[in-house]
Amino acid sequence: MLKIHQIFIVKFLLLFISALLISSIISYGALKSIIITNNTYNLQNSIHLLSIELSRVDNLDEYALKISEKTKMRVTIINGTGEVIAESNSDKTTMENHSSRYEIMQADSEEFSHIIRYSETLNVDSLYVAKKLSYKGKIIYVRLAMSLAQVMDDFYSLWVKLFFVFSFILFIALFASKKMSQKIVYDIMQITKYLDEISNKNYRATIKTKYFYEFLQISLLLKNLVKKLHNRDKQKQKYIAKLRLMNKQRNDILSAISHEFKNPIASIMGYAQTLQQDSHLDIKIREKFLEKISSNGDKITKMLDRLALTVKLENSDIEIKETPFNLKLLCEEVVTNLSLKYKSRKIVLHAKDCIIHADKTMIELALINLIDNALKYSDDEVEVVLEEEMLLVKDRGIGIKEKYLDKVTSKFYRVHKNSWDNSMGIGLAMVSYILKAHKTALYIKSIYSEGSTFGFSLKNMLKK
Repeated sequence: MLKIHQIFIVKFLLLFISALLISSIISYGALKSIIITNNTYNLQNSIHLLSIELSRVDNLDEYALKISEKTKMRVTIINGTGEVIAESNSDKTTMENHSSRYEIMQADSEEFSHIIRYSETLNVDSLYVAKKLSYKGKIIYVRLAMSLAQVMDDFYSLWVKLFFVFSFILFIALFASKKMSQKIVYDIMQITKYLDEISNKNYRATIKTKYFYEFLQISLLLKNLVKKLHNRDKQKQKYIAKLRLMNKQRNDILSAISHEFKNPIASIMGYAQTLQQDSHLDIKIREKFLEKISSNGDKITKMLDRLALTVKLENSDIEIKETPFNLKLLCEEVVTNLSLKYKSRKIVLHAKDCIIHADKTMIELALINLIDNALKYSDDEVEVVLEEEMLLVKDRGIGIKEKYLDKVTSKFYRVHKNSWDNSMGIGLAMVSYILKAHKTALYIKSIYSEGSTFGFSLKNMLKK
């Protein structure tokens, strides 16, 4: 029959090992899923980067091999009929038609398709991610693949390390349980001796146990442990909130870029396919289609340039070159140019001569964005006022609700989504970065259903 301290050790170890085993199984599945998910996202991001450079590639075979050498991923490029036209890890002439492959068929209806499948070409299980793209007016599919053997090798390497950590913890648990058992045995022996003394009528006997003292110490340690765990939980919540914010920003960026690029890309593909399919198309219609393709290409280029400039401004990668110039003359020039663009709209300028020291190109860009924004979000006349130490742009549009005022300068944020073309929601963000570089800030005042006023102080630009 087991003694009480032996029963304690056995039950403690069984409970600990069971908990450790359950947590190991759960963490095994969770870690494996996380690793595969992260690699899927990495392949999707890699395809997105490849699509940006693809239009400048002439030799797809060399390009696929080059990308594969740098990333250690298998690169396969397939044409619209399913024929492999470039392959980094195998002879493309020996490969069968891929039009019936799951990831290729799914790429027609989804932005990205992915699947885990056994590769008969390489004889390994692989993770495939594919995307439908346009290359020189033709539909192609870019597919990246990663051997799951490589992914699982990394996973098993991590798991081995965790196994040693768990083993070390188990060893510590065994040692601790032995010590705890010794203390319990000691207290039981003290109680037994005390009872013997009492049975012998020795009422002056004392008991020297450490049992309750140890419980006191354990309670104090538990309080300290709870306090530490609480602090760690707060740090964990902050970290999770930060990760969620980063994930939301990434999704906002992808959503904004995807939405704004969708229409011009669809137009380019539609016109290109029409030109490709009808070789006898009337020359005037052909020229009109080519002009549309060029126009949409310019549109995409301008959006990318605006995005790149916003990122540089946000990271302070652009040097501000301050020079003295007359802000009134700059306002007149901007108003004249925008009046030609919006011929049916009226822009009223109230300005006096005002010499400031600033980066003229950046201030011009900020002014264009403020007036352009006012024109697009209102139907009445727009008023530009240069008075005292302020430059203001006023409109009589629908205005902005108070709850949105602190968000309108956020990158990729728009109050009225999809209300006008060629906007990724970076105009006011760009203005904010420009003004911050000039040690001033964007002024916003808006009354819903009455209109808005945007502007900035010139005080720091006047005192030079």
